[in-house]
Amino acid sequence: MAAPVSRKASSEGIIRRTPGVVGGSARIRNTRIPVWLLVEIRQAGQPDSEFFLDYPDLTPEDLQAAWSYYEGHKDEIDNDIAENDA
Repeated sequence: MAAPVSRKASSEGIIRRTPGVVGGSARIRNTRIPVWLLVEIRQAGQPDSEFFLDYPDLTPEDLQAAWSYYEGHKDEIDNDIAENDA
């Protein structure tokens, strides 16, 4: 039986931070979609299924990685949301 994947491991490889790309914020790999934006939209009540209409390049794994990353980096992402709402 395979070992369960930890939440941290599920975001590794999908979530990237690159200086100069979306201000260095955590983002979905190979995109300029920051995790903070996805979290903010979800907090506003958008169901996961609708993300694929607005962001057709996202996969269910990308969203799960974003939610897992947020769980482990809540202060960072909440600060990014606050900075971008200012």
